[in-house]
Amino acid sequence: MEEVNEILISRLEQWYATHARELPWRATRDAYCIWVSEIILQQTRVAQGYDYYLRFIERFPNVKELAMAPEDEVMKYWQGLGYYSRARNMHAAAKDIVLRFGAAFPSNFEDIRSLKGVGDYTAAAIASIAFGLPHAVVDGNVYRVLSRLFGVDIPIDTPQGKRYFSQLAQSLLHRDNPGLYNQAIMELGALQCTPGACDCSDCPLSDICVACASRTVAQLPVKQGKVSIKSRYFHYFVISCGGFTWLKKREGKDIWRNLYEYPLIETPEEADFIEIQRTEEYRKLFDGVGKIAFVDQPYTCRHVLTHRVIHATFYTVEVESFPASLSHLTPVAVADVEQFAVSRLTELYHQYREKKLLHE
Repeated sequence: MEEVNEILISRLEQWYATHARELPWRATRDAYCIWVSEIILQQTRVAQGYDYYLRFIERFPNVKELAMAPEDEVMKYWQGLGYYSRARNMHAAAKDIVLRFGAAFPSNFEDIRSLKGVGDYTAAAIASIAFGLPHAVVDGNVYRVLSRLFGVDIPIDTPQGKRYFSQLAQSLLHRDNPGLYNQAIMELGALQCTPGACDCSDCPLSDICVACASRTVAQLPVKQGKVSIKSRYFHYFVISCGGFTWLKKREGKDIWRNLYEYPLIETPEEADFIEIQRTEEYRKLFDGVGKIAFVDQPYTCRHVLTHRVIHATFYTVEVESFPASLSHLTPVAVADVEQFAVSRLTELYHQYREKKLLHE
């Protein structure tokens, strides 16, 4: 095992020196910048997260700037990335760092791990890359590399699997340079040892890889269960009157919390407009507005999230009078709507409207 470990470390680091992508967060050991990059890259591809990272760091260059910013502005800079709890947690953690650590990013694993939204993987990445501490990272890429390298078929989404791979990763860690090693093994998983069948001929570890020898690369890693997908049916009403429209901030523990959206009627199953008109929510929404004019064909789309599929319809409506039924919402000049942080779903509607107006 010791000989394999030495070969693994040497080949990984040599491969990384030649193949590593040039990314801005790799050119720094600033823990704050590394933290921002790690949070952005959770559930987000590098190609998508790259520009978001640059814009975010430019606007919020340090912990104090992020902590002092209004949450609405933080959410606006996150708009389009999805999984918005990441931004809310990061904003809360920045405030916590200011209060507990005097705006200095914590420099040990336990304190980093104590921040809101930071799990074992993120804490290990920051601790090793920024501070050179000996903590191994275990993300999807590492699970894949290690399960194939050692031919391990323990499901990675079970407590037993998580413990096993965590211990295995820690035992293999290059303790003299943990940050470099962690980045190298993650990069190998991202670029070379990819999901499904991959080209093992160019892999620096192919001659010591159990899965490569047994031709089981495509079968590893193993996952135990599948996530159930739920369909939801959203009917948005984009109501305008006198150059104003109305937005509502989503609250509670549902998706897109603290993002803005148009007045919404959700139905338990698919419903057409005639069925929507018969609901009590529709009657209350348009009570006392006078004449109602639908100024466009409904915009419909199917928006896929991790555990849900949103079937959405946007109705664009002009009304004669300011609706008292919307007095509890936020009136916004139509021209200023883009200043509010909205979900990717609502952003798609805005893009549709812009294209349509350009061709009219």
